[in-house]
Amino acid sequence: MEKKAVIKVPVPGPKAREIVERDTKYLATGTKSAPIVAKKGLGVVVEDVDGNSFLDFTSGAGVINTGHCHPKVVKAIQQQAAELIHFAGTDFYYDVQVKLAEKLVKITPGKFEKRLFYTNSGAESIEAAFKLARWTSGRKQNIAFIGAFHGRTMGALSLTASKPVHKDRYFPTVPGVNHLPYAYCYRCAYKLEYPKCDMWCAKILDEVYFNAHLPPQEVAAIFMEPIQGEGGYVVPPKEFARELKKICTKHGILFVDDEVQAGFGRTGKWFCIEHYGVEPDMIALAKGIASGMPMGAMVFRKELDWKVQGAHSNTYGGNPVACAASLATIDVIEGEHLMENAKKMGDYLHKRLLELQHKHMCIGDVRGIGLMQATEFVKDRKTREVATELRNNIEEIAWKNGLMLLGCGRATIRYIPPLVVTRDQIDQAMDILDLSIRKALEK
Repeated sequence: MEKKAVIKVPVPGPKAREIVERDTKYLATGTKSAPIVAKKGLGVVVEDVDGNSFLDFTSGAGVINTGHCHPKVVKAIQQQAAELIHFAGTDFYYDVQVKLAEKLVKITPGKFEKRLFYTNSGAESIEAAFKLARWTSGRKQNIAFIGAFHGRTMGALSLTASKPVHKDRYFPTVPGVNHLPYAYCYRCAYKLEYPKCDMWCAKILDEVYFNAHLPPQEVAAIFMEPIQGEGGYVVPPKEFARELKKICTKHGILFVDDEVQAGFGRTGKWFCIEHYGVEPDMIALAKGIASGMPMGAMVFRKELDWKVQGAHSNTYGGNPVACAASLATIDVIEGEHLMENAKKMGDYLHKRLLELQHKHMCIGDVRGIGLMQATEFVKDRKTREVATELRNNIEEIAWKNGLMLLGCGRATIRYIPPLVVTRDQIDQAMDILDLSIRKALEK
């Protein structure tokens, strides 16, 4: 396979168009944004059914941290599938499930005894945390943030607040969720400037909300993404998480860290919250956990565990094949020093994005940690008016030229290649992005 983007026929090609037509006929309306029909993938490159090769700077929506079809992950899946595909780990026992649990409680932040609950997705991990927080605390209120994305199931959806379409026609959602503005310094909801603001976006919770209408003794948990994902890849100051944790400790509120998109080496550490020096009480995991196998987990303090059997469960959580893939994923991230590469290549990617910002006035902000980078597009740098249509046009031109990208927020593009990405691949991606911005501006 190619190691770079090579477009042989206009995208979508004839084979791709035929599959897209069939897909549209039989599959429910979803979130597909580009007519790229994948046939195979290796590392950072995806080949479509017409022979075109794309640089995947989406990592399969933040999932393929080890790269597409890493040989060690593929081998682990094959070996496990040949021995045992499923055995209801909710009712019985098998070793690979325990081996992975031992590994996950070791690498997740927190110098205390932990327990783990297996799920099948990020939304399920959040649902488990949502339920456990209520069950163990006896409290009925929760706090999340404007811009948050925690999933689309009804409990997770109640915490989500990134796009109106997610909730439209689904009300009423689960009651007892209160949303605060996130530490979005580029677009501060309070019209303040960091660091003069003294972290008002966090302190307002204790100084205003808890003294006005939300009794802190009724709050079970605060749910926070260490970098907001669908909300626009918003990176908060480190003090934000620290101040929230301080408030949680003061009032006996649980701190839930949503690492679904930011975890498993993406930011140069196992988990993004480690950059802030905060130990969460619960941590929701998925996406990068198993290199593409549907899997998630929720890790939590031992003393928070459900005290009775049957209070929460599922059928497929901790599936043997998914567990084997996850163990191999962790081994690859450690053995091939992918966190170090995420830091090194992330710094280089950030530098290249800053160069493009200097070149193109439509790039208002460049932000990110490790290989979790983003650019926010604006019509005017002074007014910071969002340029959603321009962002969308840039994405389209990019994939037509071999670079797969995903938008987030109102006018942001995220750049999240697999952690195996090379400098040459970043350079080609940035050349395509530069071309795409220039062509979009000409429209």
